[in-house]
Amino acid sequence: MSAQPAEPAPAITLRSERPQDGAAVDALIARAFGPGRYAKSSERVREFATFAPELSVCAWSGERLLGCARMWRVRVGGRAVTFLGPFAVELGERNAGFGARLIARACEAAAAAGESHVVLVGDEAYFGRVGFAAAPGRAVVMPGPVDQRRVLVRALTADAGELAGMVAPL
Repeated sequence: MSAQPAEPAPAITLRSERPQDGAAVDALIARAFGPGRYAKSSERVREFATFAPELSVCAWSGERLLGCARMWRVRVGGRAVTFLGPFAVELGERNAGFGARLIARACEAAAAAGESHVVLVGDEAYFGRVGFAAAPGRAVVMPGPVDQRRVLVRALTADAGELAGMVAPL
């Protein structure tokens, strides 16, 4: 009996979020986070932030949405920066490696748009692989309660400088 050849991994297309992607992205986020996401301080940011679909990235396999990384424009201490989140990958597609590609692509888009920093709330062990660290986020103040060790920052340029202050609307 001969072994069956493994099916090739599906081709993944990364592209900016389009208006017609909104319902699929919202459904993916609902599946990934459930209703508990509304209690998070990141959600407080999204209530006042300006959505940046041109910086947000979706991962597609044909017509199937596999993941998303949404970006928002905010200020931290008077400086315009981007806020990443939510970031979600379909349950059956996790650990395939394209989650990090999604985040990297969103950060590349922000850098190309002239943004200086990306801020998020997440696990440094995961997001550190794509350039985020907790130390630069120590002086970034989120609205509402948050574990300050989970406020992560990625500088997009060598001369971006430090961030300090409250995350606020543009």
